Amino acid sequence: MSALLPTALATTGLLGGYQTARATKNRQLGGAVLAAAGAAAFLGWKKNAGTGAAIALTTTYVVAFGASHPLAKKLGAWPAVYTVTAATAAASLVFGRGKKK
Repeated sequence: MSALLPTALATTGLLGGYQTARATKNRQLGGAVLAAAGAAAFLGWKKNAGTGAAIALTTTYVVAFGASHPLAKKLGAWPAVYTVTAATAAASLVFGRGKKK
C-alpha cells in the first residue's frame, strides 16, 4: 500500500464526511463516510507503520473531527474542517509512513 494512501483516505473522510452531511442534510450519512474512510486509513497506517501508530493516528482523526465542532464557532465551518484536516494529514505524513527499510 502506498504510504500516501492512508493520508488521502483520512483527508477524504474529514472533508468528504462534512460535505456529504452538508449537501444531503443527513448527518448519519456524513458519519458513514467519515467512518468508512477512517477504517480504511487505519488499515493503511497499520500496514505501513504498525498497530501503535495506527491507533494513535486514528485517535488523532477522531479527535480532529470532534475538535472541528467548537473550532467552527470561532473560524466558521469550512475553515475549521480545513484546519483539522491539515493537522491530521500532517500527522499522517510524519507518523504513518513507517520506517524505511
